[in-house]
Amino acid sequence: MGFARGFLEIERQDPSKEPVEVRIKHFNEFISAFSDKTAINQAGRCMDCGIPFCSHACPLHNVMPEINQAVCEGNFALAYQLLSCSNNFPEITGRICPALCEEGCTLSLTNKAVSIKGIERKIADWAFAQGLVKAHSAEVKTGKKVAIVGSGPAALACAQELVRLGHQATIFEKNDRAGGLLRYGIPDFKLSKTLIDRRVRQLEREGVEFRLSTLVGNKTLEAGVHNDATQVVSADELLAQFDAVVLCPGSEVPRDLKLDGRELKGIYFALDFLIAQNRENNGDEANPIDVRGKQVVVIGGGETASDCIGTAIRKGATKVTQLDYHEKLPESVEVTDYFPYWQPKLRTSTSQQEGCTRRFACSTTKFTGKGTVDGVDTVQVKWGPKRKITPLPGTEDHIAADIVLIAMGYAHPSAALVQAFDLKTDARGNVLAPLNGENAYRTSHPRVFAAGDGRKGQSLVVYALSEGRQCAQQVDTYLRTL
Repeated sequence: MGFARGFLEIERQDPSKEPVEVRIKHFNEFISAFSDKTAINQAGRCMDCGIPFCSHACPLHNVMPEINQAVCEGNFALAYQLLSCSNNFPEITGRICPALCEEGCTLSLTNKAVSIKGIERKIADWAFAQGLVKAHSAEVKTGKKVAIVGSGPAALACAQELVRLGHQATIFEKNDRAGGLLRYGIPDFKLSKTLIDRRVRQLEREGVEFRLSTLVGNKTLEAGVHNDATQVVSADELLAQFDAVVLCPGSEVPRDLKLDGRELKGIYFALDFLIAQNRENNGDEANPIDVRGKQVVVIGGGETASDCIGTAIRKGATKVTQLDYHEKLPESVEVTDYFPYWQPKLRTSTSQQEGCTRRFACSTTKFTGKGTVDGVDTVQVKWGPKRKITPLPGTEDHIAADIVLIAMGYAHPSAALVQAFDLKTDARGNVLAPLNGENAYRTSHPRVFAAGDGRKGQSLVVYALSEGRQCAQQVDTYLRTL
């Protein structure tokens, strides 16, 4: 159980961060990995409790007590072997996962949780540095071919599992580089794109084929859905050339805010801004959305909004204001009321710490300006039963804005892809496919499967990885009946 008195005598430690005044001057990762000694000590806090709620809380069900024990003993090689059994890309989750596992750490009931996320990143980075992460090819090939649409975490995990099971996997991605929102949605200061490139090379060595700038379906995509495609492949072509098709398109269609003034210049979807900046960081053209010296308003309260905040600050915005129409959560809650699940309490991201004005229970009512946006009108709201929102008279306000970024999340995958395969959807427009049972992950078409946010709805990378892995198992079962 780690060190016998580790959970009593060792304090929790988080990975160190560059000071705000330093990190806002660049787009590089600013959170450091644990040293060997720190990782060993932090893993030594694990109590190896009788019921590992941490493993239960994690969608990938990583066996953290065993992994922590290996780290505690200084056996990082064994720790990576255990971790890679359930997590295809721990160097990614170790950076951007919100750490559901730590919410389920039993130690958090009386103390601070074990630093599982930091330990996970350390293990993965150590394994790469030691050359332990190698391509694994199946000894026996089945000759079965699978097309995977999309190249985000669900698609990458699904492809890797399928080729390791002996099948051929071909990924079709409409943009010019693989990675999905890992590549173009998450800023470089949170996730270096060299990590994605490294994994893509590994998958190629294992036998995964990537067909980039290739759109499946047709070019009639919704506003806000980005597309670099130079060629188009029809659904019928995929069904004719492959034994099975897996759809992992993500939840791409952004939620809009259709208010008076929405047509004004200077109002953008979040990904218009984030994708352009990631392209600039990669050496492509400069970000056309120039926020330097400007007042930026970000509408939305989630991770995408936070990413916009950190990016705008680094690009020289003079003021960044975040409008969140949810009420402000308490700074702490009674842990036992929610354990081992996610606690509804106020959290402040590293981007928000860098200099952002946050307004809660604040609803936007109108965009103002003549030709170009110059501000937004707002009103405070009160949340009631059944999520009823009531505007509070006398709380109307106006916030100056040169640039407005709409970061209100994503509604569903592109309807064009769904229609191309003539699939059924749920009430929200997600691809309809059950999560469990003999038809798990199978859509209304018998040879088409779906996984990730395009099936589940917008969620976390760790859920996408889990669904990609599980979907691959279902596809394998199906292929072996042919």
